[in-house]
Amino acid sequence: GIWLARTPVESATAGEGARFWAAVMADLRNRGVRDILIACTDGLAGFEDAVHSAFPATVVQSCVVHLIRNALRPVARRDAGAVAKELKKVYTAVDADAALEALAEFAGTDLGNKYPQAVKVFEDAWERFTPYFAFTPPVRRLLYTTNGIESLNYQLRKVTKARGHFPTDDAVVKLLWLAIVNIEDKRARERAAKREKGDKHAFQPARLVEGQRSAGWREALNELAIAYPGRIR
Repeated sequence: GIWLARTPVESATAGEGARFWAAVMADLRNRGVRDILIACTDGLAGFEDAVHSAFPATVVQSCVVHLIRNALRPVARRDAGAVAKELKKVYTAVDADAALEALAEFAGTDLGNKYPQAVKVFEDAWERFTPYFAFTPPVRRLLYTTNGIESLNYQLRKVTKARGHFPTDDAVVKLLWLAIVNIEDKRARERAAKREKGDKHAFQPARLVEGQRSAGWREALNELAIAYPGRIR
């Protein structure tokens, strides 16, 4: 969906609060969404409360890629590689207990003492960080990040940023829709070119609005059906 938020000039993100996200969740319910098993988010203010208000049984999973970015933000460039390597031991652990041990070990190192904020990012988000550990690694890769939609959003931000000002809300929506169509057509041409070259992975349909296949979803659905009995039909 495309939703617009009124954002005061003095704040870049004030429009994305609990009230805005509650309206988004209500719109999804009104359009027929019955249940959400896992909502992967990037820590947007008010989003978790809005999800639980509309879909009480939903598990909120923090986007691990966003957590890594936030943890590395205060880290000096010369240390970023080493810190990222230590954090990888946390989010690739076999389970939540092993992840907690890995985080504690990192906290006790020289780097952990030098950058306690990197540890705190994971500690503060722990309850929302750990749900994906209930699944096997192939399924985790499908659940733990919002990067799929972030790629599209990045391209849309470039389009709106170039305009700066819009006379009406309809003008914004029309521009975004045309941008999405252009992005879809570009990706369709890229997939067609790959198919002509014999790329066996170029199996997506011509337009994203028709749905895009993701490898491993059959296995994911089997695991989700076991983890959430009776909620997948």
